[in-house]
Amino acid sequence: MSDAGNAAEIRDVVIAGSGVAGLSAAVYAARADLEPLVLEGPEPGGQLTLTTDVENFLGFPEGVGGMELIQRGKEQAKRFGAEFAHGTVENATLEDRPFELTLTNGEVVRTGALIVATGASARWVGAENEDELMGYGLSTCATCDGAFHRGDDVLVIGGGDSAMEEALFLTKFAESVTVVHRRDELRASEVMADRALEHDDIQFRWNTELLEIHGSQETGVTGATLLSHPDGRPKEKRDDGNDVEREEVDVGGIFYGVGHVPNTDFLEDTPVELSDSGHLETLEGMTTETTVAGVFGAGDVMDPDYRQAITSAGTGSMAALDAEEWLDKRPDEATQELLAEASD
Repeated sequence: MSDAGNAAEIRDVVIAGSGVAGLSAAVYAARADLEPLVLEGPEPGGQLTLTTDVENFLGFPEGVGGMELIQRGKEQAKRFGAEFAHGTVENATLEDRPFELTLTNGEVVRTGALIVATGASARWVGAENEDELMGYGLSTCATCDGAFHRGDDVLVIGGGDSAMEEALFLTKFAESVTVVHRRDELRASEVMADRALEHDDIQFRWNTELLEIHGSQETGVTGATLLSHPDGRPKEKRDDGNDVEREEVDVGGIFYGVGHVPNTDFLEDTPVELSDSGHLETLEGMTTETTVAGVFGAGDVMDPDYRQAITSAGTGSMAALDAEEWLDKRPDEATQELLAEASD
């Protein structure tokens, strides 16, 4: 028996991902006696583990640490019978049932239903100290963390719609918002660009990139080093031996607005439909069902818009309920026989 279980065993439900969406799905699936197997993925707990304080999750009026919220969710799921295993899906065979999931360690997991809750990874920019300060004044979500920066001067890194959305939201709290973009024109849609450019509380630093973040986990972000060059992309210019201007600025927060990448690589060669951005497509209506019967989506992997812990938890519970209903109907006789055989 390995971490992911016996290869001959057929699970009722496998949940790929252990962020708040996967944990919520695990709680609901376990309470339905489906004995779900949760594959924790390369970053157990997901993006929420990078958040020091969560103040907008229902039921925690004083706030809760992101890691604590994840740990509580995991214990809750385990209490009802969910099983957890270290594993990341590398390939999925979804044309026949039971589904077969090949993990990066070579193991094969077989399941009647699959809930994909693998999340989306925020793009980082490679600035010095970003690993240390992510969650300590450096953030990838203004909606999540903007309220912690009341009265601060903050930077937003990026030039697309994501960056404009972050900047506009932050004007509700910050003393000043400066968008740092490596070119001299925005990539954002015209309507989003106009809103930001016309906003009195948003300034722009063109042809500029973030080189280094100052501060510590004790003090939070205290400043940044910026590079600029009149022709843009100053990091490249510096690497090519060109002179670039270097400037130190005092700021209380930095927000990355360079987009998110849904973790759906393992689905690219399957019948599951993905959007142009790589997000999992679900069927029309209030459902988590995908274009493959028995495969369900939950959380940021299928949500490019809201990307909140509370909405991820909601879609996780929906996915578990949808999977339970689908398994009860057993639309495929071969699946029914295999699952009955597995439960003997």
